[in-house]
Amino acid sequence: LEEIEEEIKKYSENVKILELDIKKLEKETGGFEIIDLSKLQDKINLLEEKRTSCVKKITNLETKINKSKELIEELKSSYKNIEYMKKKHSKYSFLSGLVNGRGDNGMDKLSLERFVQIEFFEDIINAANQRLRKMTEDRYYMKRAEEYTRQRQIGLDLDVYDNYTGKTRSVKTLSGGESFKASLSLALGLSDVVQSYSGGVQLDTIFIDEGFGSLDPESLENSINCLIDIQEKGRLVGIISHVEELKERIDTRLEVISTNRGSTTQFIVK
Repeated sequence: LEEIEEEIKKYSENVKILELDIKKLEKETGGFEIIDLSKLQDKINLLEEKRTSCVKKITNLETKINKSKELIEELKSSYKNIEYMKKKHSKYSFLSGLVNGRGDNGMDKLSLERFVQIEFFEDIINAANQRLRKMTEDRYYMKRAEEYTRQRQIGLDLDVYDNYTGKTRSVKTLSGGESFKASLSLALGLSDVVQSYSGGVQLDTIFIDEGFGSLDPESLENSINCLIDIQEKGRLVGIISHVEELKERIDTRLEVISTNRGSTTQFIVK
């Protein structure tokens, strides 16, 4: 009984102590509200999701920033290369303009190609004039036209000087027979110049198709003499023509005879 009473006494004392503690805790927590932890956990989860999304955005932005930095470096390098290419292009553009005859003020100048062509053309004209003087009994000689327009650059057009009138005029004003003699002279002059410049290249054959019918007897004689002179220097001269006067002057010829049954040919050698 004594033991039980002792336990009851201790129990009562503990109850009093706990009651005091409860009162104390009630005082300390009197202004507090009861919080629903499940709702708080939901808020925590939502904030965690937002934090995760922000981290992803930050990561993406950092990646873009790094790529932008790389692009900036590439652009700087490209800009340096562009500046270098501009200087290089400026130099080559100047050389191109110089070679192609583009002037700074918009006016065309003489191009390198045209300059070289003129040099060759001069040689061809000089060689051609040796035959043309002979064919025309020193009446005509050709020269380069000096006229210049934006549509037609200087240097590759022909004029002809007429010793009878003492005037220079365009080769387009020559008559049919005179034009033939000028063309024949140029062809022969071109042949001479090609051989002289080409070193070892021989143009041993020349063919002339028609044109003799437009010549008067004296011009025809002069032209034939010029061709005979070429032949005697070792070249083969072939003439395609319907002019009867040529038959008497050509020792070897191939005649084409037209009949109502077709055409036949025969070689004639004197």
